[in-house]
Amino acid sequence: MKMLSLGIGNMVACDRIVCIVSPDTAPVKRLVQDAKDEGRAIDVTGGKKTLSVILTDSDHVILSKIKPQRLREAINSNDDSAVESEE
Repeated sequence: MKMLSLGIGNMVACDRIVCIVSPDTAPVKRLVQDAKDEGRAIDVTGGKKTLSVILTDSDHVILSKIKPQRLREAINSNDDSAVESEE
């Protein structure tokens, strides 16, 4: 099982990810707020700005400080190296 590092020691299983989106659109903002209200949001930003929102097959919403493009590149890479957190 390939794991994707989200920084600060947090990881998610790649096969559980449904999609990775930018947090800037109104529908995504509503989705994140609904997930927070229902206790399905997982914030792994460490107090940094949310740059991507990861939706999982278990209906959890993960907020990450890593850009969607970097996450996509890490998922598509053939090596098992972790994504380094962006500072």
